[in-house]
Amino acid sequence: MSNIALAIHGGAGTITPASMTPELEKAYKAALSHALDAGYQVLEAGGSALDAVELAVVRLEDSPLFNAGKGSVFTKDGKHEMDAAIMCGKTMQAGAVAGVRSIRNPIQLTRAILEHSDHVFMSGYGAEEFARKYDISFEPEEYFYDAHRYKQWREVRDTDVFILDHTHDRKFGTVGAVALDAEGNLGAATSTGGMTNKNYNRIGDTPIIGAGTYANNATCAISCTGHGEFFIRAVVAYDISCLMEYKGYTLQEACEQVVLDKLVKFGGEGGLIAVDKVGNIALPFNSEGMYRGCRASGKEALVAIYK
Repeated sequence: MSNIALAIHGGAGTITPASMTPELEKAYKAALSHALDAGYQVLEAGGSALDAVELAVVRLEDSPLFNAGKGSVFTKDGKHEMDAAIMCGKTMQAGAVAGVRSIRNPIQLTRAILEHSDHVFMSGYGAEEFARKYDISFEPEEYFYDAHRYKQWREVRDTDVFILDHTHDRKFGTVGAVALDAEGNLGAATSTGGMTNKNYNRIGDTPIIGAGTYANNATCAISCTGHGEFFIRAVVAYDISCLMEYKGYTLQEACEQVVLDKLVKFGGEGGLIAVDKVGNIALPFNSEGMYRGCRASGKEALVAIYK
């Protein structure tokens, strides 16, 4: 069998042992392992990179622990607005959504856009109408309710403060997956509920192809998590691919250049997961921690949280 590889993330930020109970740490690791196993089984069975990253992200969206899908944070008006993107490294086709509400698994909607439309990016009500046409599952508002996140939102809802996830620590709760399948094709997928108390239909880097999500069989697949405004301005995902394609950098060299140098210099905090065309994996982050996991041919699965 050719090399296969999968990496996942569940957000980055000020994540330290001191901020975590043993029970919560166990729950996070179990949720990451569940998603990693599901996606990797797709690859082991000869499935496509796109199928693997979609399923891994669905598993993370279905967990209330992560700021995506079921666990999405509250907006300024007490609702949930979700963004997501998926990209195929073989065809360079992509699907993305921004500001959708009530969609159980936004990543499934992005896959439908990739496969059934001539467009890349849809938003709001239009994206939701498209979802209905292709039988994407909707859920009532209560499905997305989480008592802890609701409490955090209530504390700031009458201010202009936004929180980079569901605690007062700096956490960026995006989820994502990248994969290399047995056919040598790459895929990337990312999904998020954005920022607590976000206003004016703010959109981050997650659904922007080349910023938060990117895949190209010639180079790599990338899924980012961090302070989205900085990742947009730095065009992070595409920048890593460019360093590999035009400068001959290895995956690790390109990731370190962008995440540990370029982003740091102008205040961008976060991290990303990456896999290249031969199955090398990189998991760089410049924050205190990043929920992450990976597995590749002939190697043991890794699930980690801290530096």
